[in-house]
Amino acid sequence: MDLGLAGKSAIVTGAGSGIGAAIAARLAGEGAKVVVSDIDLASAEAQAEVIRAAGGAAIGVRADVVDADEVAAMVDRAAEEFGGADILVNNAGLARDMRITRMEEADWDVVLDVILKGAFLCTKAVLPLMTGRKWGRIVNMSSRAHLGNPGQANYSAAKAGLIGFTKAMALENGRNFITCNAVAPGMIDTPFVRGHPQFDKISENAIRTTPVPRIGLPEDVADAVAFLVSDRASYITGDVLHVTGGRY
Repeated sequence: MDLGLAGKSAIVTGAGSGIGAAIAARLAGEGAKVVVSDIDLASAEAQAEVIRAAGGAAIGVRADVVDADEVAAMVDRAAEEFGGADILVNNAGLARDMRITRMEEADWDVVLDVILKGAFLCTKAVLPLMTGRKWGRIVNMSSRAHLGNPGQANYSAAKAGLIGFTKAMALENGRNFITCNAVAPGMIDTPFVRGHPQFDKISENAIRTTPVPRIGLPEDVADAVAFLVSDRASYITGDVLHVTGGRY
């Protein structure tokens, strides 16, 4: 199936590894020209090289998504190298898990800043380019955690807020044929997740309680994103696609 992404320009934040890297590779495989953005420049450049080695078009860019100047520079680079920014995937995020009684204010702030403020700054920066072309796709990476997880008050709040942001952007920008959707993954097998001190226990519980009895793969999420940014999803906006194996 032709997704109509050949020649489109995409920015994927937090794309140096894990889900973001899989998304960047998937979009490049469909013919999109990808800005692989990450706060770690070495990781971004390494992933961009992987894409180029596979025959795709990509550049690695360092950007701290909570810094408006760095975000603006990232979008400018996309315009200079690839002629614009047709697609934005707000994937950058982090977790600082602990019960609320032990959570420091800084732990709350950094999680909401990266996930929510980052999406705000990146979206604001690309919208003029998309509006000028009367075409655009924005996907915000939420999480099954938007339903609430113990020990993740900050993360759950940020991911739930991202869904509200998604719906607002869909309403504001639909008239310019810009769609905005969210993807909410469940437990996905990434280096970050595997590094959790209780990975074995958590993964065992996830498999036991998931109708499709396995842990998700980054490619599962990448396929969902590729669909939502494609021409095949041009009449879908303001929605949340759960990639959880049926676990809610």
